[in-house]
Amino acid sequence: MRAAKATQGFVVIDMGAITKKKIENAEREAAMMTRQPGASTGHVVLLGDSIFDNQAYVDGAPDVAQQLRQELPGDWSCTLLAVDGDRISDVDRQLRFLPPDTTHLVVSVGGNDALGFAPLLEEDAGTVTDALLILGKAQDRFAADYAAMIDAAVAKGLPTAVSTIYDTPPSAPGQRIIRTALTIFNDSITRAAFDRGVSVIDLRLICNEDQDYANPIEPSAHGGQKIARAIAALVLANGTAQRSIVVAAEPADQTVWRTAP
Repeated sequence: MRAAKATQGFVVIDMGAITKKKIENAEREAAMMTRQPGASTGHVVLLGDSIFDNQAYVDGAPDVAQQLRQELPGDWSCTLLAVDGDRISDVDRQLRFLPPDTTHLVVSVGGNDALGFAPLLEEDAGTVTDALLILGKAQDRFAADYAAMIDAAVAKGLPTAVSTIYDTPPSAPGQRIIRTALTIFNDSITRAAFDRGVSVIDLRLICNEDQDYANPIEPSAHGGQKIARAIAALVLANGTAQRSIVVAAEPADQTVWRTAP
């Protein structure tokens, strides 16, 4: 990890390529820290839907939770509370089952809610303005539900991160339409997160290959590995601080961290 420079109120740190070697180095450093007097281990809890609860879609390969356990230092742990098919409103139920030693919350939810608005794409609209007004009403409903969810998560007093909704496989039919439509929901996610000092894992840029998907909406083992590495890098870099860090894979598979000073 190397610091770059402060730019317009932000500290930009270039982590370089997300490789197994870099994660191993981060784990080694974290393990050394946890052996120091007063240092504590970590317990990451995964909340949300099938982005994390993807075991049914990986044909016996490790799911995201198993992959995350492999990426974290040996004395860290991970609990999966996310449930395939759950929606934003279901996270409140999941939060009731947090282990007492939880140190970090990571939430990936909203895709199923967005799917519920899919019929809107078939509605007739006289003008582009009319179409935007229809989508705007859906965004308002989504934003209100997401804000309530993220407030409930932040109220636990733990470092919290959320993820954007990824697009769909790049070669999938209708990918451009889906990507465009999802921007209104992802805007609600990022606004809610940044307004509350919550970190964001941008799955749109992390899961950017066809092989990252088991089907149009579920992550494969390959995509899950990339998600797990992003989560591990985030929690190891952020420690116990509650602040907004953005994790995103750029075209050259670079990870950029922007942290508020």
